[in-house]
Amino acid sequence: MIHQLIFAHPKPGMSEKEFQDYWVNVHAVQYASKIPQIKKYLIDTRIPFGPEPEDPMWSGIAEIWLENEEEQLASLQTPEFLEGARLDEPKWAAFWRTVVLDTDAHVLRAGDHPAPPEGVKLVLLAKRAAGTTVQEFRDRSLGAHAEHVLQVPGLRRYLQCFTRDGFYAVGEALLDAAYLLSFDSVEALETAAASAEFTKALDDLNTFVEPRYIHRMAVREHWVIGNENS
Repeated sequence: MIHQLIFAHPKPGMSEKEFQDYWVNVHAVQYASKIPQIKKYLIDTRIPFGPEPEDPMWSGIAEIWLENEEEQLASLQTPEFLEGARLDEPKWAAFWRTVVLDTDAHVLRAGDHPAPPEGVKLVLLAKRAAGTTVQEFRDRSLGAHAEHVLQVPGLRRYLQCFTRDGFYAVGEALLDAAYLLSFDSVEALETAAASAEFTKALDDLNTFVEPRYIHRMAVREHWVIGNENS
């Protein structure tokens, strides 16, 4: 199963709230959800957390599940995509700031899913350190690093999503992984982020990734299609 992550930013002149409202209530319902190959689909909308950048890199993430590469290619050839979702995207998204990652997801803690109404998720994006192979990065991430993260208080669900091998076929992938850490509330996330365990996990992450390429964003989930464990 392909777990695709699409990071998007509002088009010029559109506020973050307008962008998120349109994505969740119009684009997702009227266009993207109509693509028949999509098995599951949710939208993560950014929420304030920690120091606020003047212009956040992204204001939301689409998470899309597709069965395989053949289904993914077929989805891009459907009228629902070509005449619907694709044509609608410029109305609300700055396409030149969109980043797409096709990933293989590893569930390190299943937890209850979907999130409770007040649930939030911390998304961390990472690029491996220079001189580290993709396999070495994945092994370290799934092994010693995961052990640190699993000690973080209040962590309800934890996924490591690795960029699929095809992204390396013709060069270097932009990013190597997205870490998805779910909590029951903003307060639970704040408590976790202030904990010694979280600091230890982040310190460990910095030893095998390029720290300047770590991006983080707190989000709320909005399920459009499906909500089972993935």
